[in-house]
Formats: sequence, structure tokens, C-alpha cells
Amino acid sequence: DAREAISVDWTPLPAVATLDQALAADRVIFHRRHRAGDVDGAFARAALVVGETFAHGRCAPMPMEPRGMMADWDGETLTLWSPSQCPSLLRTALAAALDLPEMRIRVVTPDVGGGFGLKMQVFPEDVAVAALARMLQRPVKWIEERRENLAAASQAREGRTAVEIAAAADGTLLAMRARIVSDAGAYHAYPTTAALEPLGTASILPGPYRVSAYEYDTRALATHKPPLGAYRGVGMTMGAFVMERMLDLVAERAGLDPAEIRRRNLLPREAYPFKSATGLTYDSGDFPKALEQVLAAVGYEELRRTQAKQRATGRLVGIGIACYTEYTGMGSTIFRLRGMTEVPGIEAATVAVDPDGTARCSVSFPTQGQGHGTTIAQLVADRLGLALEHVRLEPGDTSRSPRGSGTFGSRGTVAMLGSAGAAADLVAEKIRALAADRLEASAADVVLAAGRAAVRGFPDRAVSVAEIARVAYAPPLGGLPGGQTPGLAATVFFDPPGATFSGAVHVAVVEIDPETGRVGVARYALVEDCGTVINPMIVEGQIHGAVTQGLGEALLEDVVYDESGQLLTATLMDYAVPRADDLPEPEIGHLETPSPIMPGGVKGMGEGGTIGAPAAIANAVADAMRHLGVRITALPIRPESLLRRAAARLDPPS
Repeated sequence: DAREAISVDWTPLPAVATLDQALAADRVIFHRRHRAGDVDGAFARAALVVGETFAHGRCAPMPMEPRGMMADWDGETLTLWSPSQCPSLLRTALAAALDLPEMRIRVVTPDVGGGFGLKMQVFPEDVAVAALARMLQRPVKWIEERRENLAAASQAREGRTAVEIAAAADGTLLAMRARIVSDAGAYHAYPTTAALEPLGTASILPGPYRVSAYEYDTRALATHKPPLGAYRGVGMTMGAFVMERMLDLVAERAGLDPAEIRRRNLLPREAYPFKSATGLTYDSGDFPKALEQVLAAVGYEELRRTQAKQRATGRLVGIGIACYTEYTGMGSTIFRLRGMTEVPGIEAATVAVDPDGTARCSVSFPTQGQGHGTTIAQLVADRLGLALEHVRLEPGDTSRSPRGSGTFGSRGTVAMLGSAGAAADLVAEKIRALAADRLEASAADVVLAAGRAAVRGFPDRAVSVAEIARVAYAPPLGGLPGGQTPGLAATVFFDPPGATFSGAVHVAVVEIDPETGRVGVARYALVEDCGTVINPMIVEGQIHGAVTQGLGEALLEDVVYDESGQLLTATLMDYAVPRADDLPEPEIGHLETPSPIMPGGVKGMGEGGTIGAPAAIANAVADAMRHLGVRITALPIRPESLLRRAAARLDPPS
């Protein structure tokens, strides 16, 4: 009866669905300004001042497996099976939401489906599934449909950046100004905030160039869209797109080839460590060498000559170059400086050798297809002298895995070396000590190889790792030698000492169909510097996938809403993603400048292709259309837009 007595009057309110609407309504939820160096003085004395405004559409991270979860409550423990990139953070969030102690929540993370940043966040559906399982006292499963993924999961990128660059007559960069606005959606996606995209863009915008004076004004605006969250290359993709387009525009004004203006402005190797105008410390790199290496690989001068001949016959062929630096491997200090108290910043690993001589490793950073199992097995096997097939990475499970932050931000390789590598070193040290007593040798002379501990120079004086492990778990009368404790396992918590910066130089060659405006990528090459390379095949797999996603951002992907906030791209019929035949096989070169601050000199690199590819492809399209007066200032680049603008230039209205 009470329900029937309720009368509801609905008053429709206007939607805030665009950046312009959000600006008009003053929907600012994050605002930061920064200034370094004499910006005004540099602009006053500059021979060249170039300005432009750039826009990036809204992207969906689009893992092959969408979000999903299964939860079961047995009266004591809530168990969740989830593809989360951050199981420890998910457990903490659920404990707070459900008022349960963390010890009564178990998160299992199978190796399935891809993540790309989307699955580092905690969504309302995650909490709802867990709460329903507890309430109903029975298992509950929810798997997101693709339509739901496009409509309700976090999205990425959408923003607008207005930039001015002051340069000397020879193209040397003097100063920059930037005004950045980002469409943050309706709310945050825990544990990230609305600052993630715009501040990331502002911080990395100067790229690997010597820019001593720089100021920015960056804002995030609330709209009636899903939240803007983490996605491969967050912030850095827009930063590289804007900076690399501006470099080409400055080169055009200065009468320089795009390669030459980069030669004049890239930081030389001897400049490292280099503190950028945004306060970031680039630890190592050699971009001039990477540039020359990739230009030689593609035969740049010959490419330009061929392009001139093709253009003379009416073909629209363009060559684009993009350089970028990638922010990777950050630890707790970075997150505390950002004010992110919920993200620990540390990672951890446990390495154990069982009595049969095989090894197990469990880590705090699960895998979603990045190849952690292969790389960790390689690291552990190398340190323990075991065959690769005798090392296993345990499935993610918070009841057995150590606590940490998770997999995101190109931190995996750094975390592996600092935690799993260090834990394996401790176990190896104990094996050598126990073997030394058995072999009557110094531990320093014991070598681990082929599943045996042998005295250096005397291969017949050896004992198997399995035998040492059996003794470690079943000590003889009197205990283990040297007061060693039983067992053969170690856990290491690792806090990366800072961020380390990888980077690359990409070259794209495109041809545009003059009838349809379709952009075809004819050739793609790059030289990647991610410090010490542990497994080249894994690195190249990451590059292939990321470059393909970058192509999608450049040419295809755009989550579109109408002015009332209605989603128009709710299926893959409308939201186009790359196919296998959209990109040629990338030509990949490697350059190693080891990080001086990270274990083994490694750097992260998982996001690089999505940072460099949109910029390189955009520059190539701009190069192909430059003689028609068409500028590229927005992503994705649409065929109909190219045709319309080219036609307007060729056939101006009478």
C-alpha cells in the first residue's frame, strides 16, 4: 500500500556529454598548473612560434576476455575467481566494502584473457557479485557481454591539448606551453583518479627532447560517461602524439626534414641522467643512436626519393617518425608523491625448491598474457641451475601468493628481477652453502648447473639439487651445517627505487587510397630500448600487440556518444578494432642502455607500441597529405574526413 501511495515526478536534466559542455558547466574535478624555466622570455626571443590544438577520441581497452567474476561464500571465506591485474588491491577493496577482514577473502586470478589496464581497477560489479554470493549463500557468476564492456567499463584517452612551441630559427626547441583538458567521465575507477590521463600527458609531453622552459595547465572534467581509467600507455599516448606532431610542424616552418629536427633536439646519451622540465628524472637512454639505427634499417633517404616519384604519379604516400620516452617500473615513492595511498608500490615473490629438485614461484603480480611464466621461469632456472621445465609459476592466489600491488604500468620485468630474481638468489646461496659442506669446498667455488651443485673445475665432485633439497627439508641428526634453518625457500619484497624510462623511435610508411580515404600501413619499423633484454621473444610479442593497438587508436577506434549522452558505438559493428591484416609485420631492432637504478639494468616496455604507433602513423598521414594542405590534429583519422578536407582544398567553393 505504501508503495502504491508514492508518486514520482521526473525532471529530465541536460546531459553533460562533451568537453565543451563540461567546460561551460565548470565541471572541473582536477586542476593543476606547473611552470619551469623562463617560458615568457623564451617565447619573446624565439624566431619561430608554432601553435596547434589536438584532440584524441575515446577508446575502449577491449581485452579479448571482458570483465567477469565468480564468487562463492562457504560461511567462513569468500572466494573470488577474477581476471584482476591487482588481486591484493581487489581483496582490500572488497574487505572495506563488505566489512570483512582480509583473511576471510581469497582472490584467485587465472591466466586468461588480457587486461591492458582495464582490469587493474575495481568496479561496482565486482562488489555486487561478491555481496550477492555472501547474501544468497551460493556461488554467483557474472561475465560481461561485449555491449556491457563498451557501455559500462572504464574508457580511455579522450582529451584536447592546445600547445605552443617556441623555437630558434634552426629548429632548436626553446620553450613550450600546454593547456590540457580531459573527459574524466562521471566518477573515478578505484584505485586511479581523474588526474591519471591529463597529468600523465602533461608530465611526459616534452618527451626525449631538451626543453628547458615549460608550463602547463591541466584539467579533468566530469561528464555523464563511464570513468576514464587506466589503459596501455595512459597519458603518454596523447603526450607523444601531440609532441611528435608539433615537431613536424616546427620542422615545416624551419624548412627541415622531420628526421633532422629530431637530430637537433634529442637528448644525447651523455645528458643522462636528465631532469626534465616536469621534474622527471630520465635515468638512461640513447635516442640519437636509436634514430639513426631505425633510419638506416628502413633506408630513409631512399624512402624519401621513392616517395617523391610516387607522389609525382598521384599516389598519396607518407613517412612518419615518432620518438617517445616511456615511464616504467615505478615504486612506492612515486605513488606517495602522487598522493596514491591505496597503491603499495611494492611487489613480492616466493621461490621454493621442493625435495624432488623442482622449483615453484608465486608472485604478487599476476599475468594476463604477458608471458610472466616464461620470463620468471627463465630467471629462476638460471639462478638455480635448473632446466626451464623444472620451474613453475604458481597461479595467482592471495591465500598463497605474497602481497603486492599488481600488474600495471610496465612494472613486470622490474618486479621480476627485484623480487623473484632476488628470492632465487637467496635460495641459490643456501644450496651452495649446504652443497659446500657436503663436497668439502668453499661455497664460493660451488657452481649450480644442470640440476647439480658442483665444485668449480671438478665436475665429478657434485651433488644434485634434489638431494640438497631433501636434506634441507629433513635435516640430519645434529641439524643443518652452519646453523642453517630447515627448508629451501625465500620470499623477497621489492620496492623499485624510482621510475626508469625506456623508449623507442618508430617509423611508419602509409599509403592513402584517393578514392576511399582509407589509410593502409605499408611498412612499420622501430628500434626499442628497454634496457637489458631478458627474453627477446617476449619483448617482441609485447611490441607486436601494442603497435597493433596503437594502429587501432590512430585509424579506427572511437567510442562515440550523441549530445544527450547516448552511446552510439555499442557493438563491434560500430566500434572498429584492428584485424590481423591491418598491419604489416613490424621490423624490430633493439638497443640496450641498461638502467643504472634497476636490478639487472632492466626497464619496462609493455606499453611502448601504443605510445609510439599513433604518433608515427599520424605523422605519416600528415606527410602524405601535406601538399594538399591537410593537417592532422585529431585521432582517430577518419577516411571521410581526409577526403572532405582534401576536396575542400582542391575544389574551394566559388
